[in-house]
Amino acid sequence: MRHCILILTLVTFSFAICFSVDAQQAGTIPKIGFLQRRVAPTPANPDPLADAFLKGLRDLGYIDGKNIRIEHRYAGGKSEGLRALVAELLQLKVDVIVTASSQLIGVVKEATKTIPIVIVTQVDPVAEKLVDSLARPGGNITGLTRLTSELSGKRLELFKEAIPAIKRVGILVGGKELRYAVDDYDAAGRALKVTVVPVVLTGSLANLDNAYQVAVKEGVNGCIVNRDAVTAGFMKQIAEQAIKHRLPSMNEDSAYVQAGGLMSYATNDAEQFRRAAWYVDRILKGAKPAELPVEQPTKFEFVINLKTAKQIGLNLSQSVLYRADKVIR
Repeated sequence: MRHCILILTLVTFSFAICFSVDAQQAGTIPKIGFLQRRVAPTPANPDPLADAFLKGLRDLGYIDGKNIRIEHRYAGGKSEGLRALVAELLQLKVDVIVTASSQLIGVVKEATKTIPIVIVTQVDPVAEKLVDSLARPGGNITGLTRLTSELSGKRLELFKEAIPAIKRVGILVGGKELRYAVDDYDAAGRALKVTVVPVVLTGSLANLDNAYQVAVKEGVNGCIVNRDAVTAGFMKQIAEQAIKHRLPSMNEDSAYVQAGGLMSYATNDAEQFRRAAWYVDRILKGAKPAELPVEQPTKFEFVINLKTAKQIGLNLSQSVLYRADKVIR
């Protein structure tokens, strides 16, 4: 009898230890905050960058909900409430925060000096005082820069070369505070004898048609879509409006072209978000953000959607098509 009781006690003790270990392991699953300023994705408006980030994690052996937990937060394209979203992630005690919006990066940087932050930014992080240098960031921030604004001149040049008849180009920006994004195009436009016209889209789908009507009234015969938190939430609808008004479009992200935009000249954003997963992996394995160099893009892609060109009655020359890195037919 005593022998049976001893065995039962040992079995119970062993089970308790196993349960405790399992619970501890479950409790130590790393949490990653994925913070975006765009509207939350829907089946009609997916977030290809989040998908690319998750794919990057899967390639490294991380499965959301199994050995890592991703806390997604979206600001709906608005500036209000950003601090509350960041506070949520801090309260959850996330191990790393991944974010892209310049405004969000500033809010996160202000909120924590200890939690590692992986950024995918379109600005120069040194000039914006986010890091000490690209080679040695020096704080709790590292990641990748897309240099989007530095490509503005080349983007407008390619647009003009592809469609020589363009004289007035609308720059579609998601909010009045983003009018500064027009400045880079304005300088290039003067050199190319192209007039640049700001076209402001507020954070509402209902205002999209009105924005394009304004562009047409302004005599715009081509449109460049600024990649920002508002426009990123309406990629498909923006492409549909451009086709409806028969306006050729140049975009700052190839995802817009996949959604039906005419062309883009940019880094491969999906690849950069996939690469952001590598930074998360290194940090989870003990690397310090201060010592992980910020990466700059080495390749820029010129993408053309030939189906869209046909829909708006545009014939692109073979020389332009030959220059494209990718043609969607």
